[in-house]
Amino acid sequence: MHCWTELGQVPPGFGPSVVTIGNFDGVHLGHRQVLTRMVADARAAGTRAVAMTFDPHPLRLHRPDRAPELITGIRDRLELLAETGLDAVLVQPYTWEFAHQSPAEFVRRYLVDGLRAATVVVGHDVRFGWQNTGDLSTMVELGAEHGFTVEVIDDVSTPGAHRRWSSTWVRELLAAGDVAGAAEILGRPHRLRGRVVRGDQRGRDLGFPTANLAPDSDGMVPADGVYAGWLTRTAGRDPAPSELMPAAVSIGTNPTFDGATRRVEAYVIGRTDLELYDDEVLLQLVERLRPTLRFDSVDELVDTMHDDVAKARVVLGV
Repeated sequence: MHCWTELGQVPPGFGPSVVTIGNFDGVHLGHRQVLTRMVADARAAGTRAVAMTFDPHPLRLHRPDRAPELITGIRDRLELLAETGLDAVLVQPYTWEFAHQSPAEFVRRYLVDGLRAATVVVGHDVRFGWQNTGDLSTMVELGAEHGFTVEVIDDVSTPGAHRRWSSTWVRELLAAGDVAGAAEILGRPHRLRGRVVRGDQRGRDLGFPTANLAPDSDGMVPADGVYAGWLTRTAGRDPAPSELMPAAVSIGTNPTFDGATRRVEAYVIGRTDLELYDDEVLLQLVERLRPTLRFDSVDELVDTMHDDVAKARVVLGV
């Protein structure tokens, strides 16, 4: 899959293409269903399948107080988009200059001249151009003017579901600690990715050495608690990056020790020999085992940690 970070990187003469536009945060099952269908249609028509997305999220500029916490960082978003079979993704930097384009300017510059769209795939609620003045009827009119068709997609959900699949729903579930529920919409376990940094090293003293993720790690951090999951080293030393290791993951401030800083730390089950400092790791959270608790003694904490590991083994089947 080609990945372009500005319109000027699109090769001259690229296309014709089928283009869809969106944030695609989390690349959940609704996104994947639409994108895989779009890819199949593009293949049948002999065209290219392209997604246009934005970095940062538009609300970071327009309403920073209302900007959502992103489910996935841009790297994971691109990896997940690539899995749908797309030919290319244009990651458009969302700047004030870009935002000030009129709907007609955006369509001509990006969809017509840049990506040579034969078909544009949008939702019923599509908005584009300065102050969101462009809507579905505007896109259809501009399509007729420039020679591309507009395909409107319906909301996607599981049969009998009470609401459509959406990034908003995933965020609500993660905020409640329901990573298993989020996985049903994402079609995969929720991911956190970041560099391992040094913590207080209390876990090592207690017999549970942990890998602490840097505060600037990618992925929405779910509610405080203890989770069963998988850790993969994606950049660094041995073991090979492909090794999937079972883990018990703690998220919270460590109230037993009067901690004030919220942290994500993972204990790789049965491993006290790992050296992960400064390596990049990927955490996949499978199930929440319990909320964060304050213990009256270190012995009580250690006993509970042993129980957490036992429960994590059952959940992960190891």
